[in-house]
Amino acid sequence: MGTLERITVALDEDTFSRFKTLQDELKISQSELIREALRFYSKYRVLIESVEDDKMYTHTEMLRVGEHIIVDIDHWILFLKFIESHPAKEQFWELNKPIYEAHAEQFGQQGYSVEDVLKRLEACNYFTVNQASENDYTLIMGSDVLKGFVKTLLEETFERMGFQVSIKEDFAKLRVKVVHD
Repeated sequence: MGTLERITVALDEDTFSRFKTLQDELKISQSELIREALRFYSKYRVLIESVEDDKMYTHTEMLRVGEHIIVDIDHWILFLKFIESHPAKEQFWELNKPIYEAHAEQFGQQGYSVEDVLKRLEACNYFTVNQASENDYTLIMGSDVLKGFVKTLLEETFERMGFQVSIKEDFAKLRVKVVHD
């Protein structure tokens, strides 16, 4: 390992508690824990500093359990364009209904509000949310092709959760107004 430099670090009570918990869990020395923490931070600093904590947690949670995948946006748009032009496209929407039901049940069990659902789906990169007022949201789409899918997803999910929302289409946006939650 070469020559080691000795440093002294002052920790507040909360940080020291976290430090001791990690040290006990990992069963490593204080010095090794500091070295590993610095290596980790150095490696992932750009990611940690560039992504909101909630969004990073959501991405990690969705991918960790294997219920979600990362798909290139071009593939995703191609799938949606294909479905829209397919003669059996109505069957696709019917087959999605149990998925909407499952999402509504999951979100409901977690106590999600309309805003929580929108933020969760924003983390999936379906759109970017801009909150215009307490009950008004503008969803900015990356592609016009996404509008129909997202609108149906939201209408079906919110209805099953018991939320009354109004969703209006603009050229590249959806406007969501909470009528009653």
